[in-house]
Order: sequence, then structure tokens, then C-alpha cells
Amino acid sequence: MKHVLTLIGNPEAQALDRALARRVAAALVRCGARPAAADWLSPGRAVDLPFEGAAPAAALAAARAATAGLPVDLHAQARARRRKRLLVADMDSTMVGVETLDELADRIGRRDEVAAITAAAMAGEVDYAGALAARTRLFAGLSLEVLAAVHAERVAPNPGARELVTTMRAAGAVTVLVSGGFEGFVARVAAELGFHAHHANRPAIEDGRLTGALDGPVLDGDAKVEILRRTARAHAIDLADAMAIGDGANDAALIEAAGLGIGYRPKPVLAAHADMRIDHTDLRTPLYLQGFRDGDIVGGTAAPVRGGAERDPTR
Repeated sequence: MKHVLTLIGNPEAQALDRALARRVAAALVRCGARPAAADWLSPGRAVDLPFEGAAPAAALAAARAATAGLPVDLHAQARARRRKRLLVADMDSTMVGVETLDELADRIGRRDEVAAITAAAMAGEVDYAGALAARTRLFAGLSLEVLAAVHAERVAPNPGARELVTTMRAAGAVTVLVSGGFEGFVARVAAELGFHAHHANRPAIEDGRLTGALDGPVLDGDAKVEILRRTARAHAIDLADAMAIGDGANDAALIEAAGLGIGYRPKPVLAAHADMRIDHTDLRTPLYLQGFRDGDIVGGTAAPVRGGAERDPTR
């Protein structure tokens, strides 16, 4: 079979069962596809429906109609080169459940002000570089100890994040965390999850305190794409074999450039650019999309990384 449709459900919702798989298979037949037997990657959670005779887009449209209103995420793709060799992931509201600069602002009593700028930037309503500069100025004088405390108290991986990074590393993929957030947060998350490399914005620091300025160029959406391309070249990986995951406007070019671009709880401006969106499930979903089974997934603890996440050798 040339193509595969993957359905992923939240086990707690109990929406994905054999009856639903049969209903979707019947919908594939009606759109002209010839499906093979269902292959369960995870009972009650993920199932592959291999098929041929119809384009992936047509099969996906039929499957979406058959699952309308159900908490199921799905994607149709070619089976060839399904397993990806490079993962480039955004951090805030993607690999972790918060916007770290908003949490930092909350610590100094300015959450609403900073969160409004963040939301506008993620929706693509304002210039990202200007929005970052405006937020950074508000943190002038803040000590590095406060950043460390905010990270410890408020920043935690989203469900499935550890499994995603650890399993792809174990399978030989290169993993890179790329974020428009501050280096202090990004470096910690990268090390905790086991990313090979990380890239972030660097706030200027004097005597252990933020100055309110940035040290170096702004890492924006264009920079994320360049990191994807540079990393792929350094490791002789075709962009078709890369996966990118993000949630906001500054991730749009990144996920368009990757062979498989995934929107995780995407803002509307990003959803239109994504090959696939995760609305109902967690970050194990990208593993099922690659054909990993439960027995292949390396559970919750990332392999230790000496000295934190390694730098990309091409940086």
C-alpha cells in the first residue's frame, strides 16, 4: 500500500475504537480508495489504515467527514520516508505549556501588559522583533535568579514531550529546540528533554541582571527556518525528512519548510500552514504519525545530556 491514514485519539475520551476505524475505512472506499486491514499502533489510541487508489488529500477529507465532532486527530501521507530524521520544535506553548515571558512578567506584576504583546505577536498582528524588544525592556534590572525560580515553579513539559524527543533520539534523529524566548529558559528545557541542540534569544546581562536589551540578532520566524536548513545541511538530511512543530505565527515558515509541518494547538494564522494539526491529543502523536508503536516509544525520562543540550555545530 502506497499511502497511510493515521487516526489518533485521546484514550480518556474513548472515541477511537474498532467501530470508528471500520467507519473510516468505509468512507475511504466511498472516495475511491482501497484500504487494507487496520493496524493498531496503540490500542484505543492510534491506528494506521494503509490504502491506495486515492490521493492522500481525498482520503483525509473523507476521514475528516467520518470523524467530524469527535476528539480525534488524523493525517494521511505517503508511507515512503514516513520516519523523520530531523525534529525542529518550538518551545513556548508547544513543548512546554506556558509562554515563559508571560510567566516572567507575572513575577513582576506585569502579566497583562506582556501577555497582550505576546498574543498579538503569536497571532501575527504585530512585528515580532518589535514585540520582543518591547517585552525585553520591561525586564530591565531583573536578576538571573528570578528567571531560574520562574522556570522551576512554572515551566513544565507538555504531555508526550519527553517521549517525543527521547524516542526520536533513540531512533537516530537529530533534535533541535528553537525558540524566540530567552536563552535561560530554552537551555534548561532543552537539557531536561534531551534535545541535541537549542537556539534562543539572548538578553543582555550585566552583573547578573537583565539590562532590558538583547545581545545579538533577534531569533524570529526567518531565523527558525534558517536553523532548520542549516541543521539539515550539516547532517546531510533532506528537508523532506524533517519534521517541525509549532503553534504561532512565527512558526509558519518553519513548518512550511519541513517535510511534515505540525501545528500543536495552533493559532488560526498557523493552522492554515500546517500539514497536520494536533487539537485533541498530545505530543506522542508525531510518533504515531511516523509509525512508532507503543513498544517503540521510550518512556518519560530523557537520556541525560552532559553539560546541557549540545550546540548545533553549524551555529
